[in-house]
Amino acid sequence: MSTTKKASAALISVFHKDGLEPIVKKLDELGVTLYSTGGTEKFIKDLGINVVAVEDVTSYPSILGGRVKTLHPKVFGGILNRQDNEGDVAQMEEFNIPQLDIVIVDLYPFEKTVASGASEQDIIEKIDIGGISLIRAAAKNYKDVLCVSSMEDYNRFLELISAGNGETSLEDRKWFATKAFNISSHYDCAIFNYFNKDHEQAALKFSETQGKVLRYGENPHQQGFFFGDFEAMFDKLHGKELSYNNLLDVDAAVNLMEEFKNDAPTFAILKHNNACGLATRATIKQAYIDALAGDPVSAFGGILIANTEIDKETAEEIHQLFCEVVIAPSYSQEALEILKGKKNRIILVQKPVELPKMLVRTCLNGALLQEKDAKTDAIEDLSYVTDSKPTAQELEDLIFASKLCKHTKSNTIVLAKNKQLCASGTGQTSRVDALNQAIHKASHFEFDLNGAVMASDAFFPFPDCVEIANKAGITSVIQPGGSIKDQLSIDYCNENGLSMVMTGTRHFKH
Repeated sequence: MSTTKKASAALISVFHKDGLEPIVKKLDELGVTLYSTGGTEKFIKDLGINVVAVEDVTSYPSILGGRVKTLHPKVFGGILNRQDNEGDVAQMEEFNIPQLDIVIVDLYPFEKTVASGASEQDIIEKIDIGGISLIRAAAKNYKDVLCVSSMEDYNRFLELISAGNGETSLEDRKWFATKAFNISSHYDCAIFNYFNKDHEQAALKFSETQGKVLRYGENPHQQGFFFGDFEAMFDKLHGKELSYNNLLDVDAAVNLMEEFKNDAPTFAILKHNNACGLATRATIKQAYIDALAGDPVSAFGGILIANTEIDKETAEEIHQLFCEVVIAPSYSQEALEILKGKKNRIILVQKPVELPKMLVRTCLNGALLQEKDAKTDAIEDLSYVTDSKPTAQELEDLIFASKLCKHTKSNTIVLAKNKQLCASGTGQTSRVDALNQAIHKASHFEFDLNGAVMASDAFFPFPDCVEIANKAGITSVIQPGGSIKDQLSIDYCNENGLSMVMTGTRHFKH
């Protein structure tokens, strides 16, 4: 039996009618009988095209304020019957059920209604019942029926029926069925997450309908994908396609710069998800120059991000460095022309989009879900635990270093001075190793650590770190506290004139 089907009848019932007119006209031109309800029926009639009301087929009106319109055996029988099944064919004739070969249905905008801040009653009314049922039925019976479940696919559908003179292949119908189940499953996921927003049920429902295949994953032998609406967050102005590793670094850069979005001009340079340069200055050009000074070697091939517009002077400095990605809220026209001088350099404009509040990662044979670390240490959070107190400049540097420490892989130590990253020890199994790494790196790049501050993502179980820091010239320390041996570090600071503050908040990042 041929798998090609020529449509004779279509059911059309949609919430969004943009782009529907040419489809209706083409189906009418092809001699396809049209069935519809409510507003869509009126839309078709207003085009001067004949349409059969679903109520005339079911002999039952739309009831309960429109909640029940198409939920009837004469509708679902027309969709779900198997055209190669003799019993189904006989029952179609016995009960006078019209064959439906095409179903064009979309869903009430549930997610948009939730996002709009509508009342609970309005949100509940946007839980589609008839539409979701029609989509599932038509997609299930893709061997005989083609289901168009989104206005995004109107053009593809119109091209298909125009080229095939109303005929579709099994492959075509299965493609549309796959898209339909993608939409219906996402819709149900959104509804569940609305009802379970307080996570009273320990269940994870995660759905993204948009995605793209990446060149490869973390390494060339691994397959990689990105799922999400990248264009909602960025305008990509120039450069090659972003890789898996680029996306991870961009994510780290955006989350770090979120800490400084309301600060004076700040520039960060990241490599492998960690900042190798960060500075806050009076101008974005000087912030970039001082961020680069933090580690000009690691900056090669890095990800650059600014919290304010990149101007011509800053772009001229950036252009001297090979970097993968540049991110900013805006660019001057002159800056863009300069930065576009490297054909592969990715230039992104970051839009003001809210970042996810929950973090998900695979673990063992399942997944881990946690709230994002939304706590940013502030001066009002600090406990002054030593005899010596930080100066005003040291307090600014301590908060600066703490913000960066929060976004650096544990175990980590961050050294900063005058709102500039001097060096950090990242991802070490020992806090002492992290500190020694940071001191060595700062020395290598000729930073004077006298008067610098130190931030730690977790407490000091022993006084060894404050002792090493003191000998390197560091004068003030910020750490969470909470060790049963906190007093040992406090005593050392008091004996040697260091100031230390505790935040009460640990910032592990693994």
